[in-house]
Amino acid sequence: MTYALPPLNALRAFEAAARHLSFKLAAHELHVTPAAVGQQVKALEARLGVQLFERLHKQLILTAAGQAYLPGISEGFRHIAEATAQLKPAGVVLLQLGVHGTFDLRRLALAEFRNAHADVGLRVLQPAGLHELVEGKVDLLIARGLGHHPGYRCDRVNQGSGLGDWLIAPEGTADCPEIVSFREWLRALSAETSRANRSPRLVGTVGS
Repeated sequence: MTYALPPLNALRAFEAAARHLSFKLAAHELHVTPAAVGQQVKALEARLGVQLFERLHKQLILTAAGQAYLPGISEGFRHIAEATAQLKPAGVVLLQLGVHGTFDLRRLALAEFRNAHADVGLRVLQPAGLHELVEGKVDLLIARGLGHHPGYRCDRVNQGSGLGDWLIAPEGTADCPEIVSFREWLRALSAETSRANRSPRLVGTVGS
């Protein structure tokens, strides 16, 4: 069976904007600009041939069509998320890693990590930021910044001072075995001189 689906990015933009009744808040959730959300929604409306929002001055309101469309779209995304969560093999501890959008995942040698840690089911969400970490959507995060976040353990991924990439985990879970395994993996990568040009270097630590 072939499903006649609108672009999924446009559906994500609509669903987030409809929940928040705000392009700005939807943009924050999706890590894009409000203009990008507005363009995606406009393209979706053109594709469907119906208006989903009333755009008033500083206010966004769902039309009758938008109200009718939202529950099914939200339910669909929920089913996709639940089906994905059920893929975790029995006996495997799930570790959900968030990574900021400009980070090159090749630096992490994730396939090798998975082979070396069969007991850890590693999933990656990119792009992701502190919002996802705070809401519990990811267990730890590689974020770009200064690495000072009260209540979180912050380990610098790259050498230097000022802005950089940091591995961030809540203080309460920072010493969980699966998080320790990933932190030690980064340290091991930094010790491999043959990968010096593309490996992360976990150096300093910033506590709460």
